[in-house]
Amino acid sequence: MSKKKPTLDDIFNDDEFGLLDSKAKTSTYKTEEDRLIDSFEEINVFLDKNSREPSTSSMSEYGLLAKLKNFRQDDAKKKTVKPFDRHNLLGYVEIEKPSLDDVLNDDDLGLLDSDEDLSIFTFKHTPKHEDRKETDFVAQRTPLKEEDFKPYEGMFQKVHKEIKEGKREIKKFKNTEKNLHVGNYYIMDGILLYLESANLEESEIELKSGNRIRLEGRTKTIFENGTYSNMLFRSLGKQIQKSGKLITNSNDYAENELFVNSGLVKEEDVQTGWIYVLKSKSIDQKISGIKDLYKIGFCSNSVDDRIKNAKKEATYLFADVKKIASYRVYNRNADKLENLLHRFFAPACLDIEFTNNKGQRINPREWFVVPFEVIEEAVHLILNGNVVNYTYDVESKSIQLKHV
Repeated sequence: MSKKKPTLDDIFNDDEFGLLDSKAKTSTYKTEEDRLIDSFEEINVFLDKNSREPSTSSMSEYGLLAKLKNFRQDDAKKKTVKPFDRHNLLGYVEIEKPSLDDVLNDDDLGLLDSDEDLSIFTFKHTPKHEDRKETDFVAQRTPLKEEDFKPYEGMFQKVHKEIKEGKREIKKFKNTEKNLHVGNYYIMDGILLYLESANLEESEIELKSGNRIRLEGRTKTIFENGTYSNMLFRSLGKQIQKSGKLITNSNDYAENELFVNSGLVKEEDVQTGWIYVLKSKSIDQKISGIKDLYKIGFCSNSVDDRIKNAKKEATYLFADVKKIASYRVYNRNADKLENLLHRFFAPACLDIEFTNNKGQRINPREWFVVPFEVIEEAVHLILNGNVVNYTYDVESKSIQLKHV
């Protein structure tokens, strides 16, 4: 009778000396790129703990400072670690993105080659492109022309310098409507951005706790990598809250100029007045027929008290007025904001002279033909010190960046 042949299982199970035991090997080899990233992460961890860059105060910090300087001076290293630069230590780094052709051509193993039937990629149970409902507008970052980006480049460089000098701080972003303002700077996904403008409107939403009014609209946002986007206002705020920070206004400017409803007011700050925006209720066709006519003024007391006798005063066109907006002004130079706004909008100043029904001649000088949202934008630009980079264009009724 023939002897039964052992099966493969019999052979593996009859391994008395454990010759067939094997453990998966793990490689401890690190590439040059891995070592660079680990080195840069040490600097990130230091900033996480200390909220400042390393200095020469100790040998350990000096070593980190030397590494940081080395990264900043080496373009190749900067490109490698920029995706991990969550504190924006390296500033703007131009990284070439591979095109689709680059990806397809870099197929050494021929994984993308196929002469076979590709029917597995033909989906039968999903809607065809032409059958799909047209999607809402999706904001994407678009490259700016070099000459268009040049003025912004200097602004970003100045902000980086002021952060390094301690004139600006990087802080947590908490609330979109309180912290997201035109003319301010933010960090999103490690990239510095500038909120240049926002076309906002109030909308009412229904909640279980009751109806709520909130701001909606699109923004124009400039990024330090030379791109711009027109994200929705609330989407931009959510993204900054999720993966970004806010950058405070320059300390020099805050100390020497104004605070205007900025969310930066401290207990020791003293309110010195109000800036207000008014609309006339005049029934005179010379006044009521002018669209976007607003008065910009300053008062040291309550705005309501200041305008209660408006119909008796020439500065209010001898007519009642409607308060459109008011801004608290803190510390010194409270009337300077009013003067700055008047000078900024001087080309749009109402130039009219008439006699009212009482025989009084009126030549108002504090009324301007400017859309209200543009006035709001100018207030924030003056607050953060960036108004010097802009001018008001009467024809387009918009604030535009000066080209140097």
